Amino acid sequence: MFFLKDLSHTISLHPSFFGPNMQTQLVGKLYADVEGTCSGRFGYIITVVLIHSIGKGKILPGSGLAEFKVKYQAIVFKPFKGEVVDAVVTTVNKMGFFADVGPLQVFVSSHLIPSDMRFDPNGNPPCYQSEDQIIQKDIHVRLKIVGTRIDATEIFAIGTIKEDYLGVITPN
Repeated sequence: MFFLKDLSHTISLHPSFFGPNMQTQLVGKLYADVEGTCSGRFGYIITVVLIHSIGKGKILPGSGLAEFKVKYQAIVFKPFKGEVVDAVVTTVNKMGFFADVGPLQVFVSSHLIPSDMRFDPNGNPPCYQSEDQIIQKDIHVRLKIVGTRIDATEIFAIGTIKEDYLGVITPN
């Protein structure tokens, strides 16, 4: 789920930023470039924890830009098949529901919802309900990730609540 990972990133800096506060500009650009992004290989980069080194700049011919290789440590979020997570339901329809686990959106198909829960299209908002549970927008659920698909810049997941101890989380 969450990992501490050593990564590197190449930053291009415009000549107008050369000067005494160039280091500050590079650090600010690193945070802006990488935090909140998704790499299919490493997962979602949550935050930069530590900057190990900022390499010597190399001037790019023809443009005047300088390129710096920055090595840093970051907290990353990468979901795995079989992992149990807590999520917040965002959308409910007859096909299933979508829930957010931090930056990751998980789809739970109606086939992966217990058979005693029925879709109520007339509910306001639409919901899945059984005698003791109701799943609608903004409800917290515990689900198990049954599959992930990783693209270059995005991660997609499918989940289930059709097992023991999964489903609506009741507040204490």
